[in-house]
Amino acid sequence: MAAGVFLLLLLSLAATAGAFQCRPPSSPVVGPTTTAATAAGRRASFLGGAGLVRLDDGRRTLAPSTAASGLRLASSSSSDSASPADDRRPQAFATGTSANPSLLDAIEEAAALALSSLPPASDAHCEVDLAWIWTSSLYEDASSSAEYLAKVVESSSGVYGYAGVRNLVGGTAGGVVGSRPASSSSSSSSSSSRSVRAGFGEGGGVPKECTPNEAEAVPAVTVTLALLPGVELRTFRVDGDDVLEYDGDLTRGGEMAREMWKKSAGLGGFGSSSDDGDDGGKEGAQENEDDDDDAPAFLLLPSPAFQNHLDDFLRGLEFAFPQSAAFGGVASTVSSLSRARIFARSEGGGGGSDGRSSVYGDGCVGVAMKGDLRVDALVAQGAKPVGGVYRVVAAGRGGGGGPRTSSSASAEEDEAMRSTIGAIVLDEAATALEDEAESEEEEAEADDGDVPEDDDEEVRRAKLRAAYAKARIPKPPLAEANFVLRALSDDDRAYMRRALLIGLERGGGGGSGLRGMGGSPGELARLARGEGHRFTVRQVASAGMKDGSVTFPLGSVDVTVGARCRFFVRDGNFAKKEVEALWTGYKKRELEGTLSGGADMGPPTGCLVLPTLDCGSKLFGGKAGYESGLASDFLPGVPSISGFFANGVVGKLDGTVGGASLGGGSADPNMLHGSSSQYVVFRSKSKRPFYSPRKAKEDAANAAALKAEEESAERQLAAEDDKRTLMSKNFGSSDDSAAAAPRSENGELVVRRREVHSGRALSVSTVEWSVAEKTARPTSALEGYMWEKETTVDRQRERVPLAQLMSQTKAAMIDPQKPRPRDWIGAVRRAGEGGNFVIVPECKRMAPVSGSLRKRYDLAKLVKQLTAAGAPAISVNSDGVLFGGALEDITKAREASNSAAVSASLESGVDDGDGVVAPPVLASDLLLYPYQLYKLRLAGADAVTLVVGALEGKDLLYLTKIASTVQLQVVASVTPEVQIEMLNKLGAGSIVALVLSNRDLETFDFDNSGEQALRLLQSEALAAFREKNGEDVPILVEGRVGIVEPGDGNNLSYIQALKDNGAFGVIIGGGMAQVNEEDVAESMVSWSV
Repeated sequence: MAAGVFLLLLLSLAATAGAFQCRPPSSPVVGPTTTAATAAGRRASFLGGAGLVRLDDGRRTLAPSTAASGLRLASSSSSDSASPADDRRPQAFATGTSANPSLLDAIEEAAALALSSLPPASDAHCEVDLAWIWTSSLYEDASSSAEYLAKVVESSSGVYGYAGVRNLVGGTAGGVVGSRPASSSSSSSSSSSRSVRAGFGEGGGVPKECTPNEAEAVPAVTVTLALLPGVELRTFRVDGDDVLEYDGDLTRGGEMAREMWKKSAGLGGFGSSSDDGDDGGKEGAQENEDDDDDAPAFLLLPSPAFQNHLDDFLRGLEFAFPQSAAFGGVASTVSSLSRARIFARSEGGGGGSDGRSSVYGDGCVGVAMKGDLRVDALVAQGAKPVGGVYRVVAAGRGGGGGPRTSSSASAEEDEAMRSTIGAIVLDEAATALEDEAESEEEEAEADDGDVPEDDDEEVRRAKLRAAYAKARIPKPPLAEANFVLRALSDDDRAYMRRALLIGLERGGGGGSGLRGMGGSPGELARLARGEGHRFTVRQVASAGMKDGSVTFPLGSVDVTVGARCRFFVRDGNFAKKEVEALWTGYKKRELEGTLSGGADMGPPTGCLVLPTLDCGSKLFGGKAGYESGLASDFLPGVPSISGFFANGVVGKLDGTVGGASLGGGSADPNMLHGSSSQYVVFRSKSKRPFYSPRKAKEDAANAAALKAEEESAERQLAAEDDKRTLMSKNFGSSDDSAAAAPRSENGELVVRRREVHSGRALSVSTVEWSVAEKTARPTSALEGYMWEKETTVDRQRERVPLAQLMSQTKAAMIDPQKPRPRDWIGAVRRAGEGGNFVIVPECKRMAPVSGSLRKRYDLAKLVKQLTAAGAPAISVNSDGVLFGGALEDITKAREASNSAAVSASLESGVDDGDGVVAPPVLASDLLLYPYQLYKLRLAGADAVTLVVGALEGKDLLYLTKIASTVQLQVVASVTPEVQIEMLNKLGAGSIVALVLSNRDLETFDFDNSGEQALRLLQSEALAAFREKNGEDVPILVEGRVGIVEPGDGNNLSYIQALKDNGAFGVIIGGGMAQVNEEDVAESMVSWSV
């Protein structure tokens, strides 16, 4: 076309804007018709309004679409419904796969798996931004897949929250690649030894997010759903007749020509501010438009019939969108007798769609993407180099040295001349380097045991060297191929006879740099270093039988004199090494980009695996799932792997890392690759939050387990409460009219020790046995408490006799490895220096009357909190009769306080030379026998409490002496004045502190007014005690402290009254249980002040 005519055409096109919209198909293939759904004898019932109908014969199909659906092929933005506060939504891909023989069931299963792996929908109108579906051509209604999927997602909105799909593409396939969310067991394994050996896998302790699988030549469906906030999307379809021929006239048209091409492809205005669409989506899509790598990416799904137009389309795409990335595959079928189909569906306006998912047998569908989406695409050629490295010395048939320029030559003949190699000659220097590199690789593999030794290897190499010697003069490619053929193995020779593959060095002639000899000479070494392929492999389309020339597919390449080339054969073992080296190089470039100050890439959010039909188990020795499995090994954190087996893959050979071509320059065009595999990695440019469906499911399972554990703990606490409450009620008379407990003349409660010979009721399972006619009953709660404690001690003695326990205690006292009792009263006195009011917190599970004090009694956690809050000492109730404690609580509290003190010291970094000081532990229990003291000493107690009301004078004296013997300090607890008088009879130093209790020992309830302790503070008995002991024995108060609220309703006023009446401090148990965890330190400070 002359330049003048072309410019006139441009002007006319500009005057008729919209003339090059994507042409609607003349006869698109559609899914099941309404006639099938309404045929006589079939009863249709709608499923949840989803547009799916079930027929009488059990089959399901689609209901008629309504005009209100408004589905059209046009642009749509993934963030038009997002508010600014929701700007950091995660980018997420989710895949589901199913091999159900029923197409609709398979789509439902796959869609459910994908939907369940997406983040929860943000609102009721949330939609999936992009979906693709690959359907085996073996399904009878494969053409209906897109419409089925859209309806399934809509019908599942009540379950998963997504109201529909904005953009949907897909096609039929000879096989599909899918994945399922990894289970806990499968995800616990790290990456395989391949990636670990390579050194760049994300293995180690990284759990796998998904489990990939491949299904070849069997009915199967793969569905992938994507949430792409901040990405502008447009679904488009272009017919072969709409593709403009890519020639010099087009490229000279400038910006106007670009817009003309975009309109012809249905991409007019894409990515520009003038594009019709929602402004909310524009802001997200354009947030990165100033970046250097903000070029769009295109997912392309051509039909096989479109391959004749694909080269012009790809060149035009690069012309219209410079630096853009293209990826995708040609639709395929299992059998050559069926026709491949492609699908497209989009919300919006324009584009020629009639409001339903459209199905086509020709043309190309795709999705344009621009914004917060990074696309890295890699291609593995699956071909092994054989023979030497050659240079092209003549291009064109007959060795003419270049294309014919005669006016008599047709355009097709001229194109054939440009794609023909006439003669080649051996490049000895390049061959020597390649041969050396390949020998080193083989030796390394043999040393590692990866490949068996081949005894015939040297023989073949000798033949090859002899062939090289004959190749020092220019020869036709076919003639040289015959020489190379003789040195190959039987398998390689058989393949080379079936298909002749020749790789042309990328970038033309053999200059220096990555494309030339400046990179690593070996193909695998180059890939593993991230240097990319050296040769682009193509299959020879035809050969000249007379002159021995070879011709590539027309328009695929322009052969230049001086370019290097090499012969290749398909080989499964080499293909495995190539794929692994390709991934290793990709991870290496990724790591180098991060370490050298380049772009710090976010985690991969999705991965496409697109092998051609002759890959998969056919190429990799019958092993299905090799490629998707390797992708999962190198990207264990990717939550979605999907793809299909294509008739060819589209894109650049080495793809991109960090938005720049691996090889650099413009010699890496988008092209169609046959017999290859493509791997595409998606990421968020802005490193949006990463959503892990595996982690989400684990969190949900952990939350459910925690909830079940809490419910079980609550049930156990409730049962324990009932048991303790019943026990405390049985200690006294349940009859309100019964006589009060007996008391002595001085008002002291009279308690009896258990009558050993009297009858007692014994409960065995649910049956209560009476072993005597007369059963003794306690007259007060204290008496019943004592009897139960005596019984408990008797049982302990049966297991561990007193003599044995005393020996254990004596051994522990002389063992330097055992803990020594700490100075409990010393810590209390130091805390009270300067007139400070001392707060000693008490830990106890429950109270006899009120039941459980906390929802969950985690003693270790509670002690650590109290230690961190600055408690000078701690009291722990270890009684198991009324307070739900255990002897082990003392040991647990000591260990927890030590741990908390060490942690606090390390965090503060302060060392005053005294070492780490942890709060000592006071064991609160009803002590009646020396046996109990020995047990507490072994458990790690620093001090013990003696309830004076439960002991006679001689027992009190005896127990204080035994406690002193085993280095335990004694704290005495009293309720009436008479008990204080008993203490005055003890020798000096027998007790280290006196506790005035508000408890009523007859009922074991509290004086809720707190007056009992105040009266004791003002009593003559206490004055006499102070006169005898001076200030050496601090006076503490316990019982409802922190809870009692006098007339002013402030519990602090009661504490102030205690201090004003001479109390040194208080022991707070129940009051502490009512304080929130985060307020413990503040409450202790307020009480002390």
